[in-house]
Amino acid sequence: MKHGVASAITVLLVDDHAVVREGYQRLLARDPRLQVVGGAANSAEALDLDRRLQPDVLVMDIALPGVSGIETARRIVARRSGAKVLMFSMYQDAIYAKRAFDAGALGYVSKSSAPDLLVDAVRSVAQGARFVSPDVQEALSEQPSRANELVKSLSPREHEILRLLTLGYDLEGIAERLGVSAKTVANQQSSIKQKLGANSALQLILIARQIGVG
Repeated sequence: MKHGVASAITVLLVDDHAVVREGYQRLLARDPRLQVVGGAANSAEALDLDRRLQPDVLVMDIALPGVSGIETARRIVARRSGAKVLMFSMYQDAIYAKRAFDAGALGYVSKSSAPDLLVDAVRSVAQGARFVSPDVQEALSEQPSRANELVKSLSPREHEILRLLTLGYDLEGIAERLGVSAKTVANQQSSIKQKLGANSALQLILIARQIGVG
């Protein structure tokens, strides 16, 4: 066994692209204190490898096939005391970072960050310290004022539709409740998505909850 390996910080990489995982592994190899012990392409593999390897740090993408990285982090942290998760994602939005921290992640770094920042983040998270890349930290600090702006951008009807969506109503249920057609609700939902910058119904609901609608 090479000198230093026994005391190295063990890392499990979770990303659905093998080429990307290999790139991360080469990046982390710059620091002899870091040792990548495995790679997972989805939530099931991550849960299994975490159970068997019990790495010091899991570097996890959010956009995994099937179960998301955030939900995977939640399950791992709930199951294994002391598990440390660092989210490494293309998403710089405050909403994703906040969800990740709510799920138990200790760090959040965007993939647009300088390469060396990932190494620093892994070391910090391994020590139990919270780590946030500067761009994401800026988004988090701007969240309250941005939330107010987003809420004000909605009309009273759009606000009500958004509230009902967060409560679990589908388009037909909302239409019946408001006395309008489902097509009208669908059109207004599209308008709400555009105003809030949401790409899907799920993201729309997540944003709604973050800005206090629901």
